[in-house]
Amino acid sequence: MPQDLLTGLNPEQLTAVTWDRGSALVLAGAGSGKTRVLTTRIAWLIQTHQVSPMGVLAVTFTNKAAREMLTRLSAMLPINTRGMWIGTFHGLCNRLLRAHHRDAGLPQLFQILDAQDQLSAVKRVLKALNVDTEKYEPRKVQAFINANKEAGLRANQIEAYDPYTRRLIEYYEAYDAQCNREGVVDFAELLLRSYELLARNALLREHYQERFRHILVDEFQDTSRLQYDWLKLLRAPTNAIFAVGDDDQSIYAFRGANVANMALFQKDMGIAEVIKLTQNYRSFGTILDAANAVISHNSNRLGKNLWTDAGRGEPIRHYEAASDIDEARFVVEEIQALKQDGLAYADIAVLYRSNAQSRVIEHALFSAGIPYRVYGGLRFFERAEIKHALAYLRLTANPEDDNAFLRVVNFPTRGVGARTVEAIDAAARTGGTSLWTAACAQGAGKKGLTAFVQLIEQLRSETQGMSLAEQVEHVVARSGLIEYYKSERDGEDRIENLNELTNAAMAFAAEAESQNLADFLAHAALEAGEHEAQAGQDAVQLMTVHAAKGLEFMAVFITGLEEALFPHENSLTEADGLEEERRLMYVAITRARKRLYLTHAAQRMLHGQPRYGLPSRFLQELPAELVQTVGGWRGSVALSEVAVPNAPSRMAALPYQVGTRVQHPRYGEGVVAGYQGQGAEAEVRVSFPRIGDKWFILEYARLTPC
Repeated sequence: MPQDLLTGLNPEQLTAVTWDRGSALVLAGAGSGKTRVLTTRIAWLIQTHQVSPMGVLAVTFTNKAAREMLTRLSAMLPINTRGMWIGTFHGLCNRLLRAHHRDAGLPQLFQILDAQDQLSAVKRVLKALNVDTEKYEPRKVQAFINANKEAGLRANQIEAYDPYTRRLIEYYEAYDAQCNREGVVDFAELLLRSYELLARNALLREHYQERFRHILVDEFQDTSRLQYDWLKLLRAPTNAIFAVGDDDQSIYAFRGANVANMALFQKDMGIAEVIKLTQNYRSFGTILDAANAVISHNSNRLGKNLWTDAGRGEPIRHYEAASDIDEARFVVEEIQALKQDGLAYADIAVLYRSNAQSRVIEHALFSAGIPYRVYGGLRFFERAEIKHALAYLRLTANPEDDNAFLRVVNFPTRGVGARTVEAIDAAARTGGTSLWTAACAQGAGKKGLTAFVQLIEQLRSETQGMSLAEQVEHVVARSGLIEYYKSERDGEDRIENLNELTNAAMAFAAEAESQNLADFLAHAALEAGEHEAQAGQDAVQLMTVHAAKGLEFMAVFITGLEEALFPHENSLTEADGLEEERRLMYVAITRARKRLYLTHAAQRMLHGQPRYGLPSRFLQELPAELVQTVGGWRGSVALSEVAVPNAPSRMAALPYQVGTRVQHPRYGEGVVAGYQGQGAEAEVRVSFPRIGDKWFILEYARLTPC
């Protein structure tokens, strides 16, 4: 009976599931049963014979979500869900193009390029055109191509404002031509070509409009403009789009997500009434009140307030640490207490804004013998960029290290190809030597190999007599890794991790009372190796706030709540950047079910130097009655006192809060992004829109508030 499907739904969920007035926009708050509503609506439409299983198109943002939806449907209805059009945008577009490959101008067995394959294809194009790859780096060309495809633009549709852009357009056009010759598509091409196919082929478009009478979209706030336009092409005037999302959880602008699509959808579909799911089944009232209070400071939102009938729960716990090490110590001690109270480690999550923050927390957990897992990513010493840096350091300590040699002999690329490496390996085997010895013998006449050998020899010489932290900083800087990652889409995170390696070395030197590079490398290997020993164990979950979306935990720590860290410094100079950061904070808060901790540090190490942070504005936005301060470096003080921008006494009387707009006589208007040093050496960092960041000695900065 249809009624069985509807049992247990609250009034708003019931309204959404049984909606019969055309297209609908469902504003589904965190923990409000969004997945249940989507799946139950599909089941209800099928069971009440409004649509057949093959007449439903449901779009999710992950394959995991699609599998979960199909599993739930199978449990609800006695139907075979195989063949149903439920999947991600890329998955559904791939299916469409496979079915109509001739109309799409593709071979039947066209191949899909992953990111690395695409980069290789771009490199081949640039090589064929004799392009100077130092000026036009392959990764930047790749990023240009993907950004324009995701915006729905072919090469001939892009406006060229300068000679540099005109060249990029030419390379995009040549890349497209090469892909067409070879019958391959990249991920961005799947959606763009699918959109173009439907836009130009009226018969095909009408066929799918007739077939898919009901289109359902999950995580609608994360759709890009091209994805939205693709959905509109599939909708006939008599069909319905059922869009479910939460504008307060739109945190993927860097991936092309356009939160404005929700308001645009409301306008385009003539939706007068938005269905709001506001009853939360996850968190206690105090946590929800905190989330509501923070997000209320955003102006561009559809508006809703989460509530629960589960009771108020415990107050939010706030801790102001003296340093990032003190912050990590507090987190570890609280985790130990939670474990003693009967909570499983897996029910505890530690969240941070930037990946590099995990290193200090990981080390504290490792030292305390607490098993942990980095969700959606790798542990600090397992990250590729850290492994590359450690390989350079290992060669500096011992050039006979064959594994380290193989890892970085051509990374970053320096023209040492596979054949050269094979020749070195063969010579080493024949002579019974290391790869390094064979390379030194073969280097003459091979420019890239000679450059590598010289680099390692110079590093070995230059680092003599340096402290451990200085050695690490010098090797990372000279290796070329930072310059390499500057051109990567996610390079900023990787560069932060490389900079954090210097802090790791400094902390190790202080803790172990050793400046020996070999000791530090052994320590790094031990921390990385511990992961295998902990596999399958009950473990604390570490992750970025972005990775935490969609998850929930009994206890959550939100760490690093400092201006220029969370909110991130980039948000202070970007349009709508601060509103997205606040949405990110909202997501972080609503991951907690029972207990929530908020922490920040007065001092944090950056590039081996102390950086003094001001408490995040998000702390100020919390009602004081919701929060209990649980000690800290200044003792037990009220949150309202802590939240007022206040540096340690060593950095007393800072003239500008981070985020303040200031005017410089030479560089114009900028935003204060941070401080470092103390006393006469205190410096202020200002971000200028046109020229980037500049450091000024505070005493002579010549800044005036705007």
